[in-house]
Amino acid sequence: MNRRRFVTLAGAGAIGLGSPVSRVWAAAGRVAPPVSGALRPLARRHPLRVPDVVSAADLRLVASPATVDIGRGATEAWTLNGALPSPIIRARRGERASILLENDLPESTILHWHGLDVPEAADGHPRLAIAPGDTYQYDFVVEDRAGLYWYHPHTHGRTGAETYKGMAGLIVVEDEEESALGLPSGELDLPIVLQDKRLGDGTSLAYERSMGPDVMYGYLGDTAVANGVIDPTVEVHRTGYRLRLLNASNARVLELGLSNGRPFTLIGTDGGLLQRPVTLDRIMMGTGERADILVDFSSLERGERVYLRSFEFQIPGMMGMMGGRGMAGGGMGRGRGMGRGGMMMGGLPQGAAMDLVEFVASDAPAEAPRTAPAVLSSVPRIQVVEGATRRTFRFKSAMMQHTINGRSFDLERVDVRVPRGQPERWTIENSSGLPHPVHIHVGQFQILARTGGRNRIMPWETGLKDTVLVWPEERVEVGVHFRTHRGLFLLHCHNLEHEDMGMMLNFEVV
Repeated sequence: MNRRRFVTLAGAGAIGLGSPVSRVWAAAGRVAPPVSGALRPLARRHPLRVPDVVSAADLRLVASPATVDIGRGATEAWTLNGALPSPIIRARRGERASILLENDLPESTILHWHGLDVPEAADGHPRLAIAPGDTYQYDFVVEDRAGLYWYHPHTHGRTGAETYKGMAGLIVVEDEEESALGLPSGELDLPIVLQDKRLGDGTSLAYERSMGPDVMYGYLGDTAVANGVIDPTVEVHRTGYRLRLLNASNARVLELGLSNGRPFTLIGTDGGLLQRPVTLDRIMMGTGERADILVDFSSLERGERVYLRSFEFQIPGMMGMMGGRGMAGGGMGRGRGMGRGGMMMGGLPQGAAMDLVEFVASDAPAEAPRTAPAVLSSVPRIQVVEGATRRTFRFKSAMMQHTINGRSFDLERVDVRVPRGQPERWTIENSSGLPHPVHIHVGQFQILARTGGRNRIMPWETGLKDTVLVWPEERVEVGVHFRTHRGLFLLHCHNLEHEDMGMMLNFEVV
């Protein structure tokens, strides 16, 4: 492995903000060994790319088609600044972001800064989409806690297609509190955008959504992709790493863990650092959710391989997919799942096992990692008082339609008006047989309770969140508090096909 130092998110020295730091870390052409269970070994893995890092202070993003290599050869993608993955945008809390979007695509587009508390004009509402050849200027102050956020298109009816084709990137916000913790940095800090693509044995990123299972279940792939590379591998030092993970798939839910069964330490989720670290061996992530974890590779032998894996799982009550798995089982083989009544689905079914990233231990001497601090952060809480306003949002999927409170999205209709500065209790109810990762724009919320289904708040849901995975027949109560910005914002399912087909509503903060 080439050990040139990669100056990453927490670094401030050798490479200035805005400079490209895209480096390939692992030697090409590694052959993966057989893996456990039903997973099929892959003939070849490809070096994990590390995205360029750019500053939010004076940034120009050009959305355009570009030819990229995803590991098997050249293919066309829709990119931002010609890169796959899109650049990592880095900012410090309190800094002003000035970002110019230029649209060189053959269709309209707009970008949403997922998780950030930004003014209406900067949030990327689909009514603000710009035509080919036009530009849009974003200007806002980054007021959010240190953490991992992301950006992606939010074009009306085309979010799924544009994101799938490549337009998705990470936002890393830093502050003094986090910097003082001494967390792994430099090349020990790995940002990873996780996706699945429908490639078979080919390379095309064409988005060919059917009007059957793809509309109901979402656009599920058959091939693991991380940072724009299929079946990626990376050589790691035998010490502790920080992995910043984003599930940027269109529809796939991930049950993440390490293939050797070793635990990891969760230190942050959507809204930044947790109050205290949590030791886990699995974490479930819906589309749009993030996890900031510490992984200890020090016990690996030289050359030993371990995989970040999405393990097989079932979603009780999930309609038409054999309990959430489908007839394709849990294998890694390329193939198509079977839905209700024998209806074919593209890609592997929801809940199938997938190896996402291979880690290979280097020959360097092992070094014990530094223990995570017992207290990471003071997490602000949303105080929802007795008698606060309650609202219920019922998410339902049936007969190829996806609705909230029985209505499909209307670009101009205001569904709910919410007073600024007044905490409220919102109930998200999933009355359908499909999982719905629900995203609320303009900042973070707090999960207060879950009834039905898993019937508890999960360990990775104790911090601030902007997206919550709601299983069939679950009711999740969240506390919301829109303190800063007035304007029109969105509540929607982050299964991108569900969103594009109408599972979204406008709420206005007044």
